[in-house]
Amino acid sequence: MLSHNQIWEALDRLAERHELTPSGLARRAGLDPTSFNKSKRLSADGRLRWPSTESIAKVLDATGASMEQFLAFMRPEADLSKQPTGQRARQQESTFSPQGSSIPLLGFAQAGAGGFFDDGGFPAGQGWDVVEFPAAPSQKAGVYALEVQGESMMPLYRDGDVLIVEPGAQVRRNDRVVVRTNEGEVMAKVLLRQSPRSIELLSLNPEHPNRTLELSDVDWIARIIWASQ
Repeated sequence: MLSHNQIWEALDRLAERHELTPSGLARRAGLDPTSFNKSKRLSADGRLRWPSTESIAKVLDATGASMEQFLAFMRPEADLSKQPTGQRARQQESTFSPQGSSIPLLGFAQAGAGGFFDDGGFPAGQGWDVVEFPAAPSQKAGVYALEVQGESMMPLYRDGDVLIVEPGAQVRRNDRVVVRTNEGEVMAKVLLRQSPRSIELLSLNPEHPNRTLELSDVDWIARIIWASQ
């Protein structure tokens, strides 16, 4: 999972690249000038404070940086001048062995079809694209990305947003998750409750109802660890 320090360091490095302080970066993005101050990164009781995906989206828009470039700032050893933007290549292997920092990418509509996942909900088969991700596959085995298609997840996720998903990770109440049913329905929701027999899911879009599913009807559930917006 991306760490608290990595994300804040990426914002600091993005500010430095544009010859800005963290306050100047926040101001350019139309945010409160103190939003990215180091004093705001921990609460009074020591809990970690994270920048919101909305704030990061505003920063990227204000600086013209891509999500791939922002993720690259989390790797201090990387030569950022050579980082590709929007790089996607067709993955031809039948299984996904570690290949640098590329992870499989699939659209939500395709994820409902058969042949793209194994019994544990990990990526398998052909027909995937790839997208760059800063964590090495050896550290995050099985991590993959799903591209949002349509407006059913508005206003949180829009058409074209990419959700990075970690199958097999422990999920907790209020986690954002992707769930696939045995019938092939794929949905992104917030996990409200989980019992030994069922899960209760909060819809991201207020126009869509919440869902309660029997665990016997769930093919797999995976935690969303990052969203590129």
